[in-house]
Amino acid sequence: MSKYILVTSGVCSSLGKGVATASIGSLLECSGLKVAMVKCDPYINIDAGTISPYQQGEVYVTDEGAETDADLGTYSRFTNISVTGDNCVTIGKVYEAVIRNERAGRYNGRTVQVIPHITDEIKRRIMNAGAKTNADVVIVEIGGTVGDIESIPFLEAVRQFSHEQGKGNCINLHLTLVPTIIGGELKTKPTQHSVKQLQETGIQPDILLCRCERTIENDMRKKIALFCNVSVGSVFTSTDIEKSIYELPVLFHKQGIDKAILEKLGFGNKRTSIKIWTDFLEKLQHPSKKVIIAMVGKKDYLDNCYKSVQESLFHAAITTYDAELEIRKIDAEMLESCTDITPYFAAVNAIVIPGNYGQRGFLGLLSTVRYAREHTIPYLGIDLGMQLMAIETARSLLDWKDADSTEFMQHCEHPVISLPEEQSGSVAAGVVKLGASPVNLAEGTKLREIYGVPTIKERHRSKYTFDRRYTADMASQNLVISAVAADDNQAEAFEWKNHPWGIGVQFHPEFTSRPVKPQPLFNSFIGAALKGKK
Repeated sequence: MSKYILVTSGVCSSLGKGVATASIGSLLECSGLKVAMVKCDPYINIDAGTISPYQQGEVYVTDEGAETDADLGTYSRFTNISVTGDNCVTIGKVYEAVIRNERAGRYNGRTVQVIPHITDEIKRRIMNAGAKTNADVVIVEIGGTVGDIESIPFLEAVRQFSHEQGKGNCINLHLTLVPTIIGGELKTKPTQHSVKQLQETGIQPDILLCRCERTIENDMRKKIALFCNVSVGSVFTSTDIEKSIYELPVLFHKQGIDKAILEKLGFGNKRTSIKIWTDFLEKLQHPSKKVIIAMVGKKDYLDNCYKSVQESLFHAAITTYDAELEIRKIDAEMLESCTDITPYFAAVNAIVIPGNYGQRGFLGLLSTVRYAREHTIPYLGIDLGMQLMAIETARSLLDWKDADSTEFMQHCEHPVISLPEEQSGSVAAGVVKLGASPVNLAEGTKLREIYGVPTIKERHRSKYTFDRRYTADMASQNLVISAVAADDNQAEAFEWKNHPWGIGVQFHPEFTSRPVKPQPLFNSFIGAALKGKK
């Protein structure tokens, strides 16, 4: 039977609960335990697929095609688990399931209420994650902050669940803030109030993880323990990291948080080996070279919205090449007003354009693609970044000034990018292609050389594709199709034939990269950047 860690937070949002949860999951894996992870989100959306990147950051796509919260990407990068849609529980999913059951008459005429029907459905989904994977420990992160009205059903479900599982089978870890005021003094009062609010819901924390600028001294730990009704040995610190979030597992291990958790769950005989993290951090702290990558996107999207791409570049640079990575973020809209974009790419070793939606910044992205092609700078385009290679070739080399994507221009003479439904002449439905599917790589291409196999399986999240009627036109200008989808024969990748390294892919390779196992495409891209630098 699985045991459970229920992670809550208080005082304010954005304390790093997702990264802390993932770090604990990694430490438990390093102890030899099988781990499952669940994110409970209080928003009413069924999933994250329709939420603007302004709101929640990137959408993380799983193998089976679930559009999930960005935190599931963090879980995947820190652990060896393969997350699915079952690992993301939104209150929208819960209400949808309960209402469906009610319409089917499965509640035998009872009045459907938050308690017990909503809370029972939440508990069922939490237990399902452990049962499906046969995990030793299931870590459940409750989104939001204690005191938020949206989180009340989840907190009530957690209270019931803790009581039902019993002591030793379920523990609560509460992340809270210990702020620094003017003069550098740490204040514990917000933490005290946060724990008091949690206790008012009927939940007593077993472990406190205090987010603050520096490590809490023992006297302050004693004070927090006294007022929050926990032992001194159960008060830990999550301090500001120096270079990377991957420092957290080592930081937590040094404090003994994994040991405390293992003992409370009855795994006291387990020992944790964090060599994979210490080896990674050794490379991080002592790089032998440096690489600068320009990431061009929309200014509001340049952080959390491209998180997986940034992390994938970081994994390849550190693990494979022992190189310090600098990502130079460039706003595509700013490039639109420039007659010469060269200064923005000074000293840059390579350029990447991640997936984007919408027309804003389109001309800036297009000029970036042209710059990379004409100046033979290593270029990686993902999703729209690939599609732009076809549009740029059509406009710049074929002189089709109206060449476009029907996403931006519905009626044009040369719609080189369009919906598959439009290409077949049927009514455009705009069905999103989601999840992992096989991709066939063409012989003699750089992509085939990178992967070393004829067929790969990569994840997708796209509507628009290249219209293969224009294949010969593109090839005449040295833009060749280097991969096609095994299921529908749609173009999956482009390569510039007479270019050191210019590849665009329709799929999203960033979703499968891990710190100690970088994704092959990013490995090759960073290698090309370093080679060009020499």
